[in-house]
Amino acid sequence: MLVIKLGEMMMILDLHRQGLSVSAIARQTGADRKTVRKYIDRGLEAPAYGPRRPRATVIDPFAAYLRERVAAYPGLTARRLLRELKERGYSGGYTAVTKAA
Repeated sequence: MLVIKLGEMMMILDLHRQGLSVSAIARQTGADRKTVRKYIDRGLEAPAYGPRRPRATVIDPFAAYLRERVAAYPGLTARRLLRELKERGYSGGYTAVTKAA
């Protein structure tokens, strides 16, 4: 993957303003034509990234059970909860239990 720096992007835009074709700009800069076209279309606008979707974790199926147990018995330790979850088929680790509890 080729990362275009700001100077290279400015050069692509400058060459485009001078009237060079996308292919000529690509040859001169060493970038792919699709990359040149993308930067010409975008201009100086920064890329816009949206928020990431949350990823599913190993503890997700057991989160409701954990909330229920902690609400009923606030003094339960994470070690105890981990043992209970292991009996229910949990395959994750201790840290995930402490973060979820």
